[in-house]
Amino acid sequence: MKRLHVHVSVDDIERSIGFYSALFAATPAVVKSDYAKWMLEDPRVNFAISTRGRDKGLDHLGIQVESTQELHEVYARLREAGGDIIEQGQTTCCYAKSEKAWIDDPAGIAWETFRTTGESTVYGDGSGENSARIAHEKQGACCAPQGAPKAASACC
Repeated sequence: MKRLHVHVSVDDIERSIGFYSALFAATPAVVKSDYAKWMLEDPRVNFAISTRGRDKGLDHLGIQVESTQELHEVYARLREAGGDIIEQGQTTCCYAKSEKAWIDDPAGIAWETFRTTGESTVYGDGSGENSARIAHEKQGACCAPQGAPKAASACC
């Protein structure tokens, strides 16, 4: 079964945990000094916040799956949707081990598709996603003015 994923970057993790816990009438499933995650059932959402994003507010959206078969189904949908897919593969991010890929929608919103395969004691440095996204931006920007790459995005 699939689950919508929403990741929001925040300034104040404690204040944000209080706000979202009241809004969802639930405590987070994971709480770290820089990260919190709610695994909601109604609606079925993996809602995460962290202080590691590029800008405060919506960082990215995603689809979390529970099986390799579902992951391949979503990857097929990504190919059908068009655009450049960034296959990150196995990575550690957001205190979890996972396999994932990324795509930007036509409005430029990053979408993550992933299957969590285990827990991690570290957040992960985001280097896999950051390297893939920066390489993608450079590859697609051959005719655009050369500027600094976008700041690194938080993952998961």
